[in-house]
Amino acid sequence: MTAVLRAEGLSKRFGGLKANDNVSLALEKGQILGLIGPNGAGKSTCFAMLAGSIPPTSGRVFVEEDETTGQPAFRLARLGVVRTHQIVRPFANLTILENCTVAAAQCSGRDDAGARDLAKEMLQFVGLDKRRNDYPASLTLAGRKKLEMARALSCAPKALLLDEVIAGVNPVEARDMVALIRRIRDERGISILMTEHVMAAVMSLCEHVVVLDAGKLIAAGPPKEIVQNSAVIEAYLGKKHA
Repeated sequence: MTAVLRAEGLSKRFGGLKANDNVSLALEKGQILGLIGPNGAGKSTCFAMLAGSIPPTSGRVFVEEDETTGQPAFRLARLGVVRTHQIVRPFANLTILENCTVAAAQCSGRDDAGARDLAKEMLQFVGLDKRRNDYPASLTLAGRKKLEMARALSCAPKALLLDEVIAGVNPVEARDMVALIRRIRDERGISILMTEHVMAAVMSLCEHVVVLDAGKLIAAGPPKEIVQNSAVIEAYLGKKHA
């Protein structure tokens, strides 16, 4: 099966710091893939390279069969690879609907009327349709995270990269977000790569998990195997627990 998004040997240096070291992974069609690791493991850097937010120092990125290494995020978004951001920054002076319409107009390939229709559809999908004429500041944190997901979905992605969309919300909201992520894959057919600190959500949603530590890939496999992996336990809890 052709991967929707693939990385081969990604490395990134910031001066003398090697944030990622020869990381390879593949997001298959219809898959929910988890990217996890302790703080400072290099998850955010890897995520940013895959999304086109920063270029790799070495290695290659592919969207299906096309190499996209070094292409900026807006080009990847138009190719169908769209990310959310952990710190949500919607356009404060635009309504919720206008926020999503801008994304649809830029990336979905639809005309103005089609972009607006797609934006409305995605707001209904995430449960914000009744708030579409409100402004983002009126939303709770969970609501703003849903808006962030609706904006990304309005780009008509084939690969959706979710950056900490569950962190910071309460348990009821977290269950709602987990259900929404599952629906995005099951009902929209979108492949999902998620990086998340809420391990219960990762283990519930992901068929496959990739683990980074100190910039290197230390384990990959189904969640049940990952939680028993001695290298993963050591990375999170220390050598005495491995």
